[in-house]
Amino acid sequence: MTLTKTVEPQYQFCLDIRDQSGLTELGLMTNQCWQDDPRRMAFFLARYKFVSKMLRGKQSALEVGCGDAFGTRVVRQEVPHVTAIDIDSVFVDDVNRRMSDKWRFACQVHNMLDGPMPQRFEAAYSLDVLEHILPSDEDRFLKHVAMSLTDHGVFIVGSPSLQSQAYASIVSKEGHVNCKDHEELRRLMTRYYHNVFPFSMNDEVVHTGFGPMAHYLIAVCVTPRRAV
Repeated sequence: MTLTKTVEPQYQFCLDIRDQSGLTELGLMTNQCWQDDPRRMAFFLARYKFVSKMLRGKQSALEVGCGDAFGTRVVRQEVPHVTAIDIDSVFVDDVNRRMSDKWRFACQVHNMLDGPMPQRFEAAYSLDVLEHILPSDEDRFLKHVAMSLTDHGVFIVGSPSLQSQAYASIVSKEGHVNCKDHEELRRLMTRYYHNVFPFSMNDEVVHTGFGPMAHYLIAVCVTPRRAV
């Protein structure tokens, strides 16, 4: 039997949303996370929240390597026009099947190694992608991201630190072919942007603490260098 009335009336809207919009389905990656390591959801959603606050006021943003895009609507709260891309059509199809009218954004297949986007964005962000890019491909990847930005664009990149790999799972290590330490990431990004602001992250906390003790690294990069 489906109950239709809550004990406390202020929670009745929860049932109204259930009846009007249904219950939200987790994406393919997020479902696996919820099944195997639920607290990790707090960590990756905190990264999206950081991105959303850094990009507040921007009108357009590109997510590079969105996966199942479960966290994308957190950025969509602050940025009205978001385009999410991924190389895997399985995930893109899943995203578009679950798309919410309230939090709609564009999602399409695109490999940044093949070239930049046809249009330019005020901002871009890429979380948990750089570590999957072979070192021999990273220059092409980062150049194409920069070419997809406006002249004063912002790029936020997030990646597990090199030091964190001692504690990574076997599955994670198989895909992590390009992890960097705090200083390596800062130096790399200064090749493509005039201003780079590095942050550290442990669990869900973003801070400016000692880089070698960070589990996760984030760099906020501003104003692309056009002659790279």
